[in-house]
Amino acid sequence: MRRKRVLPPAVFIMCTAALAGTAPAVASPQTAPAASTAAPAAPLRILLTNDDGYNAPGIRKAFERLTAAGHDVTIVAPLTNQSGTGTKMMSAPTIAVKHPEPKVWAVDGTPGDSVAFGLSEVFEGRAPDLVVSGTNFGPNVAGLATHSGTVGGAVAALESGVPAIALSTGGLAVPDPTATVNAMGPTVDFAVKLIARLRSRARSGPLLPKGIGLNINHPIVGADGKGTAAGVAATFQDPQAPLQPDFTDSGDGTWKVNVQFRPQPAAKGGDVEAVNADKIAISPMNADWNTGPADFAVTSALIAGLRP
Repeated sequence: MRRKRVLPPAVFIMCTAALAGTAPAVASPQTAPAASTAAPAAPLRILLTNDDGYNAPGIRKAFERLTAAGHDVTIVAPLTNQSGTGTKMMSAPTIAVKHPEPKVWAVDGTPGDSVAFGLSEVFEGRAPDLVVSGTNFGPNVAGLATHSGTVGGAVAALESGVPAIALSTGGLAVPDPTATVNAMGPTVDFAVKLIARLRSRARSGPLLPKGIGLNINHPIVGADGKGTAAGVAATFQDPQAPLQPDFTDSGDGTWKVNVQFRPQPAAKGGDVEAVNADKIAISPMNADWNTGPADFAVTSALIAGLRP
């Protein structure tokens, strides 16, 4: 099991500062970013991926609205549903790629494979300004994020030095498909505003601090999913793992697997707490296994005096 990525406090504060004005002080996610006196920046070149497949409603809605916002968007996403594949990539010597329509590439592999192909071939010689992964059908909070293909696509971008955002729609409650699809509209609309905020603050520099991405979870508000979120929160990944496997021996060398949904009390300040309160959770993430200075000190104490 992959551990959750914990950022040093300084990095978390830096990301929160980058989102200043988008965080809890904002009354509504519909509030427009502060106007900039700088000349309009050139459209962002965005690689758009996901784990639900290149033709899923979430990625198509993201393509439509990001393009309408003036960005140059290219879909490079899995040919088939790859939910739950996490950061898996490069597991076969060959890979099939289709180009079914302009600005769309369908890769017969994982989200990580898709991003790797996109950066190497579709955007060869000039990396995109941003990779957006999603919007996902369902949440990627707590332990779900650790194994998420949506997050995995964003991590593949971060590993290559490209700013990345993972975008998901839903909460830990059992989702209603129609409400989830409806809520994808507000999810992507918020992402458009957030990207505009990042561009305004970045000026001619990078959109996000080096090596840092954002995991964004938008709640489903209202029975039909068309409601407005109650606010925006800078959060961390809740440490709980809500999906627990239950194995039953069939007696023939095989075991039946039944995954139980067992959510725990939400951690204060975490992504689960925010989404449960109908807020948009934004958690910074990185692509490596490094944790904070305190964890390094603990590890050093554990191995003190050991010899090979």
